[in-house]
Amino acid sequence: MARYIGPVCRICRRAGMKLILKGNRCLTEKCAFERRGYPPGLHGQPSRSPKPTEYSVQLREKQKVKQIYGLLERQFRGYFRKASKKKGITGEILLQMLERRLDNVVYKAGFARSGREARQMVRHGHFTVNGKRVNLPSYLIKEGQTIEVLDRCREIPMIKEAMENIENKIIPSWIEVEKDNFRAKVVGLPTREEISLPISEQLIVELYSK
Repeated sequence: MARYIGPVCRICRRAGMKLILKGNRCLTEKCAFERRGYPPGLHGQPSRSPKPTEYSVQLREKQKVKQIYGLLERQFRGYFRKASKKKGITGEILLQMLERRLDNVVYKAGFARSGREARQMVRHGHFTVNGKRVNLPSYLIKEGQTIEVLDRCREIPMIKEAMENIENKIIPSWIEVEKDNFRAKVVGLPTREEISLPISEQLIVELYSK
């Protein structure tokens, strides 16, 4: 499956904000956005930036969310289609579904240092959901389900390092983590107030409604 394999710091610079795509590195002085907080390329210089149109603002918001969750257009459109068929506010339902992806829960629970790292570990089959091994990053976690690191995978350097630094990570209130048991449980569904990402989901709804 096609994936963006270029420098992810360009994505943050294009979005105009930190998307924390490299985990803790984004919070240090090494972050490229701190040194060059303008869009990449010749026309990205502050004095050359054109005034954005309504469509470009909506499009960039969609692209930003796709990059945060590591999705392709077809996948993202599928989530939007499902969200639009459910009762409630489409934008909020969309974000709730994206938050419940297994790779995102693994990252938010502190088992991985970044979303990309979480997706890689899920694909390699390092986790179980309610005792069953799952290697699909898109698997939607339900309330009450438990995610656990396989016994033989608990010594993997990436997982050990992430768990050693878990005290420095803010765990969402809808996830309970048992550090010593390498286990996390989804105790509720994320509300819009608990999704602290810099996202204006209404712009995405307006874009797809055209």
